[in-house]
Amino acid sequence: MSSGQPFICLIRGVNVGGNKLLKMDALRSLCDAIGLKGAKTYLQSGNVVFCSSLDRKVLAKRIEDGIRKATGFEAKVILRTASEMRAVIAANPFTAGPQRNPKAFLVAFLDGEIGKEARALLMKLKIDSEELHFGDRELYLYLPDGIAGSKLSNALTEKKLGVNVTARNWNTVNALLEMAEEGR
Repeated sequence: MSSGQPFICLIRGVNVGGNKLLKMDALRSLCDAIGLKGAKTYLQSGNVVFCSSLDRKVLAKRIEDGIRKATGFEAKVILRTASEMRAVIAANPFTAGPQRNPKAFLVAFLDGEIGKEARALLMKLKIDSEELHFGDRELYLYLPDGIAGSKLSNALTEKKLGVNVTARNWNTVNALLEMAEEGR
């Protein structure tokens, strides 16, 4: 990858439960069409890595508009640079301490800071076995009983937090950084 800095794009809610279907080859083609360089997708859950010299807000708008035009549905995106993702990984509060199941780690990426009311809601919903740590634009979650039944994970919505949010498991977070750093 070249031509600008590497970005990691996290698209919220595509290909979940048969809804908002977005094929990854179509996503790569869309990225090429709007001038993003070296687009590579990861899994089927709306992850794409590319290079660009454009501003983050311009990029987000172009990608969201491109998805809307190509599919007819709205999809929000959150962007992180490779250096920002490296900082997210370095700040993981769960790396120290007792052995934990890495499959139970989630990082929720936010497009801004959440307010005091949203923080209080999340703390209220958290059960004793779950852990939650607040970053500047990320939430670190440890859900040892799984994501499906967690009231905490179910609260990770724009309506409840007041900002756009999408979550990825720890393995995906690391794989996306690795992809963004390939060929640098």
